[in-house]
Amino acid sequence: MASESPDLNREDYRRVRELGQYYRTLVDHYPGRMIWQSDGQSFVYRRSVVATADRPSGYEFMRVEAASQTQRPAFDHERLAQALNPLLTKPVTATTLPFEQIDYNEQAKLLFIPQGARLLGCDIHLYQCRVVSDLSQTSEPGQGTPQYQSRISPDGKWEAIVDNHNLVLIGKQDGERTTITQDGTAENEYEIERLSWSPDSARLVLFRTQRAEKRYVHYIESSPADQLQPKYSQIAYPKPGDAWDKPQPVVIEVASRRITAIDPALFPNPYSLSYPVWQKGGRVFTFEYNQRGHQVYRVIEVDSETGKARTMINETADTFIDYMPLTGVLTGSGKYYRHDLANGTEIVWASERSGWQHLYLYDAVTGTVKNAITQGDWVVRAVNWVDEKNRVIYFSASGINQGEDPYYTHGYKIGFDGSELTALTPEPANHTLNFSPNGDYYIDTYSRYDLPPITTLYRTADNQAVMRVNTTDISRLRAAGWRPPVPFIAPGRDGKTEIWGLIYPPHNVNEGEKYPVVEGIYAGPHGSFVPKDFSFWPEPLTELGFAVAKIDGMGTNNRSRAFHDMAWRNLKDAGFPDRILWHQAVARQYPWYDIARGVGITGVSAGGQSAMAALLFHPEFYTVAVADSGSHDNRMDKIWWNEQWMGWPIGKEYTESSNAENAWRLQGKLLLMVGELDKNVDPSTTMQVVDRLIKANKDFDLFYMPGGGHGVSGGAYGQRLMWDFFIRHLAGRKTPDWNSPVTEQSPRR
Repeated sequence: MASESPDLNREDYRRVRELGQYYRTLVDHYPGRMIWQSDGQSFVYRRSVVATADRPSGYEFMRVEAASQTQRPAFDHERLAQALNPLLTKPVTATTLPFEQIDYNEQAKLLFIPQGARLLGCDIHLYQCRVVSDLSQTSEPGQGTPQYQSRISPDGKWEAIVDNHNLVLIGKQDGERTTITQDGTAENEYEIERLSWSPDSARLVLFRTQRAEKRYVHYIESSPADQLQPKYSQIAYPKPGDAWDKPQPVVIEVASRRITAIDPALFPNPYSLSYPVWQKGGRVFTFEYNQRGHQVYRVIEVDSETGKARTMINETADTFIDYMPLTGVLTGSGKYYRHDLANGTEIVWASERSGWQHLYLYDAVTGTVKNAITQGDWVVRAVNWVDEKNRVIYFSASGINQGEDPYYTHGYKIGFDGSELTALTPEPANHTLNFSPNGDYYIDTYSRYDLPPITTLYRTADNQAVMRVNTTDISRLRAAGWRPPVPFIAPGRDGKTEIWGLIYPPHNVNEGEKYPVVEGIYAGPHGSFVPKDFSFWPEPLTELGFAVAKIDGMGTNNRSRAFHDMAWRNLKDAGFPDRILWHQAVARQYPWYDIARGVGITGVSAGGQSAMAALLFHPEFYTVAVADSGSHDNRMDKIWWNEQWMGWPIGKEYTESSNAENAWRLQGKLLLMVGELDKNVDPSTTMQVVDRLIKANKDFDLFYMPGGGHGVSGGAYGQRLMWDFFIRHLAGRKTPDWNSPVTEQSPRR
């Protein structure tokens, strides 16, 4: 029997909209990022504070001295607020300072605070603040003296610039200019950005790049704030399959002016070539070749005297190589990691060649693997510190502890030879480690969906806890009615792989009643997206009578390579076969979890693509969708993200995954949202879906936001439309009459 919940009014919406900010004021000592200072012995962080008799709620900044194990306010908050206010358009108080983390320069004795185009500097001894720089006052391009980027040689004798597309060397003593190259043109130019001098200043390497024709996305801003008439703008925006710049490394010998172009046989079709890095001695350098299509990745070494290149490390994949940096960030970490040891003969390298993300020790001379450093059916998520003296690596990994959430990261250390794997973080939670610049100490902050953050300082030498830095207090939050989400595990499409998710139950679950379900989806293969850390923010729809689900299906990151590969050339899959089984398992365990009426789904960007795809490819299960700023056709979206997962050259898989091409399949209720100035996903992507839906004679709703950017459902109006859509079409309830007379004034232009 469906719940006969009463109709909602404006006050219900206001209460839900403000609940998150209210909850924030009830959490004491919720920490921000821990920032090590340049001395390597202290760090600063921001934490929340609740209101007291003499202080409103807000934030404070704390400074921790590792050696003395002491903690104190980082500065006088009241005096700093007073010093800042003359430079700000909106006054601040001691608990509302306009920054989240501290960039304190010990040498300048200044606290640097970015404020829009301005950089403010504050002396926190005298409590005086001034404008250090103001980018809004700089000349427009083309005005005044031309501004050249340059690279000074290590010995200080030469300045390298690119002028009129060619390399020019300027003697620093006499100012004499020598044009080194003559063949640079606008279509095939030398570039300064990746110019790299040898340590002995005898040579330099730079790239001559054959420029491809640029694609532009065009925008009409219909309702600009500063004028009546619309504005036009454009941005460069390469898309999958487009022509691409082709860089060619060139070595310049300074004394002889000899120019050597490196044979591209080992890097014939680059998506990118990395910045060249010279090795000790100054004769050889390396760069990395990421082949277009992302199935070949090489570390290439070049002898600058002979110009000969060789492959040091060669990674290949039948599907894709996830080439973005290995950061440990749950929602967006790649798999690339390289650390050249100071001895010049070894490299620590990350690879998924075993089917799991692991570390390997390479012989840099022979290009062979000396040994696997880590191995097993688990995932290296980050490298935190490399102790070259003791030949030990400190890293984070997930999936080692049996019976625990396989996404929880823990800290470990291991020898370069793969011996003595040691766990550093026993608590069953998600751990984030932060090492001091010199490696003497590390900070461990851990939390869970039901456990607020706890931060401890450790001494690296013996892995001993030396100080409890911070403990978050949520007693007031719990008293106000906050409850944690419920974890749930179910087998995926293969009947054995665990699919993990969180259920956010309705705020009040009454026995015998059933509640509609909305899934919040983001299935981008670059990360996993079910939260693993503590969060006090509520899911608004749960306050409106819905259950909300978040699930990581196959095709997302941070599990095995086989799990990840499900996304290859198959973004329309989005893990739906796993998600549907998960929902069905939840419904069997929780009778109030009502999927009989169909499940609602909402997402932004790639999540918007998936939300609409749910109605196209799985209409028997998903019946109502809100698709915001969707990348509905991967041929229309940015080149780097889409060729990474959908491949190159462009194949039939792009068409098969396209919501525009499959718009004729639409069943159920669909609300499309798009901002006219979206610089992330081309807004025409959504409008082409609209065109196909009209031609297929389909019913749908469209919210086109004048002046809106990416993710318009995050604004107050877009959020209200999303809530309304699910309340009307999934819950079958009435929403307020938003056009009825109200007492407040109409919004001003």
